[in-house]
Amino acid sequence: MTLAQTHPLHAHGTHSSRLIRALRGERPETTPVWFMRQAGRSLPEYRALRVGTKMLDSCFDPAMASEITMQPVRRHKTDAGIFFSDIVVPLKAVGVDVRIEPGRGPVFNAPFAAAADIAKLTAIDPAIMDELGEPIWEGVRRTVAMLLEHGGSDGVAATPLIGFAGAPFTLAAYLVEGGPSKDHLGARALMHTDPAAWEALMTWTAEVTGRFLRGQVLAGASAAQLFDSWAGSLSARDYETHVMPASRQALTHVRDLTYVIPADSDGTPATERAVPTIHFGVGTGELLPLMHDIGVDAIGVDYRITLDEAERRLGGGVVLQGNLDPAMLAAPPAVLEAAVADVLQSGKSAPAHIFNLGHGVPPGTDPAVLTRIVELVHAAQ
Repeated sequence: MTLAQTHPLHAHGTHSSRLIRALRGERPETTPVWFMRQAGRSLPEYRALRVGTKMLDSCFDPAMASEITMQPVRRHKTDAGIFFSDIVVPLKAVGVDVRIEPGRGPVFNAPFAAAADIAKLTAIDPAIMDELGEPIWEGVRRTVAMLLEHGGSDGVAATPLIGFAGAPFTLAAYLVEGGPSKDHLGARALMHTDPAAWEALMTWTAEVTGRFLRGQVLAGASAAQLFDSWAGSLSARDYETHVMPASRQALTHVRDLTYVIPADSDGTPATERAVPTIHFGVGTGELLPLMHDIGVDAIGVDYRITLDEAERRLGGGVVLQGNLDPAMLAAPPAVLEAAVADVLQSGKSAPAHIFNLGHGVPPGTDPAVLTRIVELVHAAQ
């Protein structure tokens, strides 16, 4: 399905932005940079806006979500916005009773650990996401309009927006545990003790999160990132057998969405490309080839291995995103600058590199440090 001509990839030039070019495997003159969790608690303007509003309520408020998404783009001049959301937003949208407790994270009234509970959950038709996700789609549309007005850091008409969704395993892990867990033992056990219930749960979470991601792209996001927070707790065998099929299924919801790169004045004909996708997981150095094999354009790498080592494990030819250790954000300026240079050098092993952190921005980060990193990346040769 070709995206509408009004979509930013067509109408607002985001197809030629640094980010989208890098995701196509090209290497722009300037390395694109954005930060996971760049919108949030590290910004005083975010904290001021959120006073009196619960986290999930802010995600479902289109005006607030779009403003929060824009705050780091304005302040840091990043090459992309990442839509402000949370991993459990699609669950909340389809009617699952979930709340976010400060200092703990997503919490459910009861875990979905037994086959009977999973059967009740999976009886919810994931197709209702298309309608019930409207506050999110409206937030995306508002953000796209604001990004168009803001302009692009590299001279294109607009800065691209990245859509965001949690991967099926991470959603399932929260559901089975009833909240955060250190080792996700309940989820890991369920896939072996009741494979049928586990498969039903993974199929359902894949459909819910896949539709959530698709809705963001249709509303104007120019790229999509699938974020598997907890996949690092899995062995490669368990990931391949019990998780990988669902992640692949989730991405089918965006893989058929395409855009057209116009013909160039040098005689290059118009070409049709799929909307670019990124897959990121925490502690997933041993899973990178499998994560790439679900069918994505770029792999996000956390801070535990270097980018050149990630490229080696992937067999070469894979676009990489990452991977400055967030701990470096508190380091002295000279140490930080050296670390940024190291990541940029390591990223040269890939056909293209998108600079990012190896995980999210810590809430206590000095915003000026993020602004400085953007300047350093943009100035590097």
